[in-house]
Amino acid sequence: MAQTIIITGAARGIGKACAEAFLAAGWRVGIVGRTQETVTAAAASHPDALALPCDVTDEGQVDAAFDAALAEWGRIDALFNNAGVSVMGGTVDEISVEDWRRCIDINVTGSFICARAAFARMRVQDPQGGRIINNGSVSAYVPRWGSAPYTASKHAITGLTRSLSLDGRPYNIACGQIDIGNALTDMAAKMTKGVPQADGSIAVEPVMDVSNVAKSVLHMASLPLEANVQFMTVMASAMPYIGRG
Repeated sequence: MAQTIIITGAARGIGKACAEAFLAAGWRVGIVGRTQETVTAAAASHPDALALPCDVTDEGQVDAAFDAALAEWGRIDALFNNAGVSVMGGTVDEISVEDWRRCIDINVTGSFICARAAFARMRVQDPQGGRIINNGSVSAYVPRWGSAPYTASKHAITGLTRSLSLDGRPYNIACGQIDIGNALTDMAAKMTKGVPQADGSIAVEPVMDVSNVAKSVLHMASLPLEANVQFMTVMASAMPYIGRG
């Protein structure tokens, strides 16, 4: 039987690249996104893709989406908690509380709600267990200038990952985190034009093809549950991370 995974934010960017990689590897993939038309279009390209439109910050919608996947597949083997937004470009006094709340709501609360839904179903399915992979960021370790909401959200994801890893042990539920740096998507296209550096300068940064992220997530998800990649960093080799600042 083909393995199954739900990927949030799967209609574009990193999520879309991962969905395509898992489908190519023979997995059945649930495409989660907020816009029904976009999600339906993304799922229509492959018979093993399942459209699961929902807002990750709405627990009712998330539970309904996970129940739909469970009804279709019989079990949920994995979740890639990928949906997120970026709020950058200003010091803390220049960032609105509204933008802070939106970032935390989607990046942290949304990840919690989806992990909660996956965990509840993995805990009671037979055979018991599954895997949750959270999308962190190199910002979970080293912040960029002007990124307080985003950086704080990714530190929170690391705490969520560690807690889920511990809480999941009795139920054969593994949890790991992938921290990504400068994968070339629409969100990261600005890196190729110049972004603020810690010394106040503006500089173009190296990027990597997003397929490197997809292959990494697929590797993490494909391990037997007796093994786990707890934390993985995949990044453009020459980006200003080691030695940043």
